[in-house]
Amino acid sequence: MPAPRHPADPAQPAPGHITSTAERGSFCLAVCSCGWSGPARRSRDLARRDATRHNAE
Repeated sequence: MPAPRHPADPAQPAPGHITSTAERGSFCLAVCSCGWSGPARRSRDLARRDATRHNAE
């Protein structure tokens, strides 16, 4: 049985947070299943970083 996850543990995303990127014209943004969305970026890599930071919160 796995050890329970501590709420402040940044190594694992919070339960229910599934992030991805979405294309909006020439922009890309990070979106999450919790309703959060990051700023529109021209760089897909920056949008992915936004998603990674959101999972670490």
